[in-house]
Amino acid sequence: MKYRFPDNFLWGAAASAPQTEGAALIDGKSKTIWDYWYEIEPERFHNGVGPKDTSNFYFNYKEDIKNMKNINFNSFRTSISWARLLPDGINVNDKAVEFYNNVLDEMNKNNIKPIMNLFHFDMPLIMQEKGGWENREVVEGFKYYAKTAFRLFKDKVSFWTTFNEPIVPVECGYLADFHYPCVKDMKRAVEVAYNTMLASSKAIKEFKDMKCEGKIGVILNLTPSYPRSNDKEDVKAANLADLLFNRSFLDPSVLGEYPKELLDFIKENKLTPYFEEEDLNIIKENTVDFLGVNYYQPRRIKKKESEIKDTDILMPESFFDYYIWADRKMNPHRGWEIYEKGIYDISINIKENYNNIPWYVAENGMGVENEKRFIDDKGMVIDDYRIDFIKEHLKWLHKGIEEGSNCFGYHLWTFMDNWSWLNAYKNRYGFYRVDLENNLNRSLKKSGEWFKEVSKQNGFN
Repeated sequence: MKYRFPDNFLWGAAASAPQTEGAALIDGKSKTIWDYWYEIEPERFHNGVGPKDTSNFYFNYKEDIKNMKNINFNSFRTSISWARLLPDGINVNDKAVEFYNNVLDEMNKNNIKPIMNLFHFDMPLIMQEKGGWENREVVEGFKYYAKTAFRLFKDKVSFWTTFNEPIVPVECGYLADFHYPCVKDMKRAVEVAYNTMLASSKAIKEFKDMKCEGKIGVILNLTPSYPRSNDKEDVKAANLADLLFNRSFLDPSVLGEYPKELLDFIKENKLTPYFEEEDLNIIKENTVDFLGVNYYQPRRIKKKESEIKDTDILMPESFFDYYIWADRKMNPHRGWEIYEKGIYDISINIKENYNNIPWYVAENGMGVENEKRFIDDKGMVIDDYRIDFIKEHLKWLHKGIEEGSNCFGYHLWTFMDNWSWLNAYKNRYGFYRVDLENNLNRSLKKSGEWFKEVSKQNGFN
């Protein structure tokens, strides 16, 4: 076999509670920012589809886990809903405990290793009303939530992660208008990013203090920033993008401290958040055991080609511009660049600059709009484009592993088509199709059949 992966390699997929569970406001779960935002601005959501029902994993988990087993998953990552487990932030919801215990038992019974994440963009509304990640009281609330989850489920979970893509609520909620609370303020964005990092470290400290068995990590979307040229200003711009979007979480999570260049930039632009000296010790002493890495597309950066006006709101893009690479290959169904080598570049960066920490591909995937047009006469989605996408990324990942990068798994986003924030079901990513017009029935796509053999063989020719 030409592309064989290490023994005990994790093959599976990733999902999240808010995107799959449904049952948004039943069995004691309180509102998240998504439930609230949909109530007040339903027109912002694609086709008016909000978070209420999603893919109904809450009711269908047994069938879904059976489907995972059917295509030889040995692992699956999802998240716990903070608003379901602690609806008022303090008291445990017994219905939630029962549900998560049932899910974990079902996964373990089927030899599917659970990787449980604590936060996937789904801030409980009661916490957002206190200021969300701008308020250190919410950091303490998250620490309490993490401690509660560890206490309840630690015997059934050996891989935990604190956050999925913590830069995304910063970027989409405080620098752009894509996530609630739709603030555009770089100073507040830095505050949110810092407090999120502190919350992650405090959760890790609880995990260690409780002497939980297993490992705890974080999942970061490490989007490589490639400069347009070797021109000094282009390289400087790409380095700044990397500092802001990647290293702002990567360095403190793995190395225990922020890059000096980033701190200098924050200070120079009067963006320094409130912090206490003890915070820095907590961050330094509570680094992750492993990394999850989400990779979809690269970031192409060039120097800023227009002056910043005094009237402009300060944003990361005040300091650099994006550009279109002439040789780029596109996903025509989604509008994103496909650059498979990026996953290799990430693997070597982790090996050379981050102590070769154990890591896995926590998300990689290809979204396709209107996938119904690829259904054959037997009702199967013939998604050869997704097979090619996964295969080419796995080839580059294999090369990184052969060169010594300590990667232990690959997870696709996602197991079954699921609801995605403002886009609802517009872009499909799953191994299984979810039929919105027929009771959310699941049906295997061609890529799922292909992946079944890859995971069985631990590689492919």
